[in-house]
Amino acid sequence: MTDKNEENTEIESQTTDDTAQEEQAVLGEDDENFEPSVESVTEAVLFASDEPLSADRLANITETTTKQIKQCIKDLNEKYKTNKNSFRIEKIAGGYQMLTLSPYNYWLKKLLRARSDSKLSPAALETLAIIAYKQPVIRADIEAIRGVAVGEVVRNLMYKALVKIVGKAEVVGRPMLYGTTKKFLEVFGLNSLKDLPKIEELKEPDS
Repeated sequence: MTDKNEENTEIESQTTDDTAQEEQAVLGEDDENFEPSVESVTEAVLFASDEPLSADRLANITETTTKQIKQCIKDLNEKYKTNKNSFRIEKIAGGYQMLTLSPYNYWLKKLLRARSDSKLSPAALETLAIIAYKQPVIRADIEAIRGVAVGEVVRNLMYKALVKIVGKAEVVGRPMLYGTTKKFLEVFGLNSLKDLPKIEELKEPDS
């Protein structure tokens, strides 16, 4: 009779083996005939590079000749065209680089705009930190701490959905009270405001 623990161990081992085989299949490592070619290596290098690479440098990396590199690039571009890929290998600034075709500029601009919108300046980060720790807080109190006007910065933080109006203060003029949003928690990987680092932890250590 087989012990149940041994059965479980065998099942777990088989599951692990199956998972490893699936991962290898995705990566192409289980193909006994798979072997990188000069063409595929050239493609991989250009795909990973964020700057144009000269034919000489590509030849040095792939350990081949510039003539073969140029032929590989020509063949790759023909494949991309046949497959209707959204990119080509273009000659630029004395080298070769993988670039997206111009018809896709509209969508790429939206991506770049989204990235730009997600960036925060030092002033925005400082203002956001004050709001996060002091909320609900009025603009005058933020400006008293920072020593500068923060109207535009607060508006930008609201535009990015990191800050919102949470009420009105019970003082003369009933100024707006500001607080952080759910998106603020998501962006900074917090479950709740209780997960914010303690102020004492943020102080620079004594030298």
